[in-house]
Amino acid sequence: MTLVEETTSGKYEKPDFSKYENKAATAPAYFSVHDLHAYYGESYIVQGVSFTVHEGEILALLGRNGAGKTSTLRAIARLESPQATHGEIWLDHQHLHSMSSHEAAKAGIQLVPEDRRIIPGLTVEENLQLAQIIEPVGWSLDRVYELFPRLGERRKQEGVTLSGGEQQMLAIARALVRDIKVLLLDEPYEGLAPVIVDEIEKTLNIIKQQGITTVIVEQNAIRALMLADRAVILDTGTVVFDGTAQEVLDNEALRAEYLAI
Repeated sequence: MTLVEETTSGKYEKPDFSKYENKAATAPAYFSVHDLHAYYGESYIVQGVSFTVHEGEILALLGRNGAGKTSTLRAIARLESPQATHGEIWLDHQHLHSMSSHEAAKAGIQLVPEDRRIIPGLTVEENLQLAQIIEPVGWSLDRVYELFPRLGERRKQEGVTLSGGEQQMLAIARALVRDIKVLLLDEPYEGLAPVIVDEIEKTLNIIKQQGITTVIVEQNAIRALMLADRAVILDTGTVVFDGTAQEVLDNEALRAEYLAI
């Protein structure tokens, strides 16, 4: 039986993901960052950032351009640039701050960068299969295609020839085929039509139901806040607000001062 079946109207049935709820192979995710500092050369970018995210929460990490949002994500993912010089990162009672990026990925951290990093010359399916070469493995390809029917339809198409929205779906799917606990998304809505943003948000809510924690950096702050449970606002590399997303939506002065909206 196929996972996605076509209706008489030619559209696809909405997948039933309830069968996956509360059946994650790993322990519930719990994620915290404490007093994180990071530099690009001599430039002091991340200046003592701290926050905690609970299992299955969506956290919007917001701020003006240059506030340190992407740098914070990269430091959390243990990339070489920026260089994290101080601070602690904990995931499910396991410390990541002494790990390499490869070790952090194996522990459950998956970063989807702004440029998506789709590999040229490989099909959709080959991009996904490549991500599964190194254990631990997460979602099966069938499960990914159930969540993203478009990717299933285009599985033999070269990944870089997909539309912008489809490439974003592929980038998220590539993270899910690893054994993921925390999904870090950098500007996932950039360049996408509102209808595609709607699809991405529905996908992120399904991912949330599976107990996966998400941290989203997004310039479209209102859309991110409407999706998120909580929000952290950065200004010049430091945390200036940590609370519920609704608090930010309700506080026009706060948005005007730190988000220019």
